[in-house]
Amino acid sequence: MLPRQLLARPAWLFRCPPGPRGACVPGAAGSWGRPVGPLARRGCCSAPGTPEVPLTRERYPVRRLPFSTVSEQDLAAFERIVPGGVVTDPEALQAPNVDWIRTLRGSSKVLLRPRTSEEVSHILRHCHERNLAVNPQGGNTGMVGGSIPVFDEIILSTARMNKVLSFHSVSGILVCQAGCVLEELSHYVEERDFIMPLDLGAKGSCHIGGNVATNAGGLRFLRYGSLHGTVLGLEVVLADGTILDCLTSLRKDNTGYDLKQLFIGSEGTLGVITAVSILCPPKPRAVNVAFLGCPGFAEVLQTFSTCKGMLGEILSAFEFMDAVCMQLVVRHLHLASPVQESPFYVLIETSGSNAGHDAEKLGSFLEHALGSGLVTDGTMATDQTKVKMLWALRERIAEALSREGYVYKYDLSLPVERLYDIVTDVRARLGPHAKHVVGYGHLGDGNLHLNVTAEAFSPSLLGALEPHVYEWTARQQGSVSAEHGVGFRKRDVLGYSKPPKALQLMQQLKALLDPKGILNPYKTLPSQA
Repeated sequence: MLPRQLLARPAWLFRCPPGPRGACVPGAAGSWGRPVGPLARRGCCSAPGTPEVPLTRERYPVRRLPFSTVSEQDLAAFERIVPGGVVTDPEALQAPNVDWIRTLRGSSKVLLRPRTSEEVSHILRHCHERNLAVNPQGGNTGMVGGSIPVFDEIILSTARMNKVLSFHSVSGILVCQAGCVLEELSHYVEERDFIMPLDLGAKGSCHIGGNVATNAGGLRFLRYGSLHGTVLGLEVVLADGTILDCLTSLRKDNTGYDLKQLFIGSEGTLGVITAVSILCPPKPRAVNVAFLGCPGFAEVLQTFSTCKGMLGEILSAFEFMDAVCMQLVVRHLHLASPVQESPFYVLIETSGSNAGHDAEKLGSFLEHALGSGLVTDGTMATDQTKVKMLWALRERIAEALSREGYVYKYDLSLPVERLYDIVTDVRARLGPHAKHVVGYGHLGDGNLHLNVTAEAFSPSLLGALEPHVYEWTARQQGSVSAEHGVGFRKRDVLGYSKPPKALQLMQQLKALLDPKGILNPYKTLPSQA
C-alpha cells in the first residue's frame, strides 16, 4: 500500500500497466511474466523450417590453427576423467555449437561436462599435452561468439559445476562454482536478505563464471559497479592444468599483484574460471520503478541529470529505449505499453531501506519532471509483480529484435551526450537497406546497444556498418565493447579502443599463460598473420 502522503500525487504516477487480457501469467510466452530464457528461445528458433546457421569458418575469413584432432584414445581418456560426462551425440551437440542469436556455428564433436576443478585440471592437462584446443562454455548467452567453437574445439561445459560452496550471512560473501545460474544464485541470496550485484536479461540461463569471464555489466552497474570491484576471489585452472587458488573472501588484500583481475573479462583465453567469491549487497527493503515517456533525447539526458540530483543514493538503474524498441516489443511479444506513445522511454529504479522515504523522493522527482516538460507521461510501480512488468519492456528488447530476422548488434560505450547520435547517423546512412535501426541501453553507464535488423545476413549491409560504427566510436574516444566482451566478432577491432602497446602486452600475457594457445582460440585477441 502506498504511503498516505503520496495519495495526492497525480493519478498517472500510479497506473498499473495492463497485462494481456488483464492478466499476468508468469512464464507464458508473450506475457508480463518471467522472460523466456535465451536457450529456450534458441530451441524455438530451431524449429522445422528455420534456416540452418552457416558455419563460422565458411562465413568469415578464418583459418584453423594447427591443433590436434580428437582421437578415440582421447575420448577414452576423457571418459576416465569424467565418467558419463563425455557427449559425442551429434544431435546433443547442435545447441552448444550455435550462439543464442543464431549467427555463428562451430563444428565441435565433443562436449565435456566436469563437476569439479580437479576434473577440469585433468582435462586441460591432457589437452595441453595433446595440443587439443578447448572452448570453455557457460550458459552460452553471449553476443559476440566467445562461448562457441569456431572449428572443432572441445567444448568444456561448466553446467554441472553448480554448487554453492559457502555464504556468510554477515558479510554477504558468496562462494560458488562457476556453473551456477545467475537467477538461481539470486534466489539463493535473496532468501537470505541479500542480492547479487549484477542482473542481466539472460539471468535465467547465464552462469556466474561466464559473467565474470566476460566482465558482464547489466542492469545494476549504476548502483554496484563492475565485477572488477565485487568479485573478491577466483579459482582458475590454467592451460596446463595448474589450479590457481585465489579464492579469497577478503575485501582487503594488498599482498602483491591482484591476479584475479587478469581473468575477469579474459573470456576464457587465459584460464578456465571454476569458482567465484563475490560480495553481495543487502537486499533493498523498498524497490520502486518508474516508466516514463520523453519527447526527445535532450529531455532524456536532462531527466537523467535531474534524477541524479533529486534521487541521489537510492537511484539504482536508469535505462532508456527508443520508440521503435517499444513498437517491436509490443508487436512480437504482445506486451502492452503502459504510457502513451513517445519518441523515447526511460525506466528508473530506486532501491533503499525506507519505502515511504523512497516513494516520496521518487514522487517528488516525477512531479518535477512532468511539470517541467521533461516527461510527457509515466507510470510508477512499487509491488514486485508490477515492477517485473515494467522491467520486462526493457529486458526483452533483444528477444523482440530476434523476431525481425538477422540482427547486427553493437555494444558501445560513448560520452553520454553523444549516446544516441550514432543511431541517427546509422539510420540515415543505411536508409531503406535496413528494416530497423534502434538504440537502447544503460544510459546511466554511457552504454548504448545499437541494433540493426534485416531479413537476412547481407555482406553489403555489413560493409556499410563496419568499420563505420567503430570509426565513429573511436572519434568519440568510446569503446567498441562496453559489456558484451570481444569474443570472435570483435577481436580484430580492438585497435579502435586500445593502443598498439596495450595489444602487444595482451598478446604477451596470453603467450605466458597459454603458450600453446589452446584456450578459446580465435577469440578476444586480434588475429595474427
